[in-house]
Amino acid sequence: MMHDLTFTSHGVTCAAWHLPASTDAFAGEAGRPCIVLGHGFGGTRDTSLLAYAEAFAAAGIDAFVFDYRGFGASAGEPRQNVGFRRQRQDYHAAIDTARHLPGVDPGRIVLWGTSYSGGHVIAVAAQDKRVAAVVSMNPATDGFAALVQIARYAGVSQLVRAAGHGLRDAARALTGRPPYHVPVVAQPGSTAIISTPGAEDAYLSIAGPTWRNEVCARTALEVGLNRPTIHASRLTCPILLQVGTDDRVAPPDAARRTAQKAGRWARLRTYPVDHFEFYRGVWQRQVLADQLDFLTRVLRPATEADSIVSVRPIHAGPRRAATLDSSVNCD
Repeated sequence: MMHDLTFTSHGVTCAAWHLPASTDAFAGEAGRPCIVLGHGFGGTRDTSLLAYAEAFAAAGIDAFVFDYRGFGASAGEPRQNVGFRRQRQDYHAAIDTARHLPGVDPGRIVLWGTSYSGGHVIAVAAQDKRVAAVVSMNPATDGFAALVQIARYAGVSQLVRAAGHGLRDAARALTGRPPYHVPVVAQPGSTAIISTPGAEDAYLSIAGPTWRNEVCARTALEVGLNRPTIHASRLTCPILLQVGTDDRVAPPDAARRTAQKAGRWARLRTYPVDHFEFYRGVWQRQVLADQLDFLTRVLRPATEADSIVSVRPIHAGPRRAATLDSSVNCD
């Protein structure tokens, strides 16, 4: 059963769902583990997250799914303002709330992020040493690398236009006027944060009822400053990074470098897919199965889990067997 609840982040009320575990498979003396899920760039908790949360709850892990300030059912102004520092603050507030949920073991909190939040969970876990594990799916780990990738497929002029829109919105904020918005996603060549081929149709296919295809344009001015990869070397818990080798939104090479920085804590799995294939169909089922396998291992007692925190990178997926680790076959 899913429960609606709220929590406060820096004086603002945020909306969340709590899905208690439906089995005691992971229960210990201190309670059950809980996984905290935040959405990707411009997303909402009703945009593709519930399928993951329900699967975790069915497996025996409480799930806590929330909207950032200014998005979905959460309060906060201006609306649709993606600021990575604010969103990381919201993650910390969500974690604190999850630790106090009835029946939850405060020492077994897991962070789950995708795309933009796939980077947030790395930075937040590096700051909160009590986090037990991290799942980072198709993560945006380096904003500077993302800008370079955009310049390659859309041209430098795309970045110049985005900066111009961002400055226009920033000027409106300084003068107290309403925000100037740009689309989250649109067709190639259009003004939008994401305009890779196929992205608009894919995003719209998973969008929930509270999602809006717009963000404050000032976001474009800070994308390059969002570099969670610099925090990876300070992680002290296991992390699963799931990377699409064909990802045209979140650069896969940047995610691989992040895994290297995390060192012995990292498990890197790669899939021959683009960014939005993580949210539907056979690939969604595959990455979810890999997440559940990872969590089953790391949430066991320490004597059983210690051996898996240093895991070699592999390629995975139903269309391709492992090629970098001959001991693993994911067909």
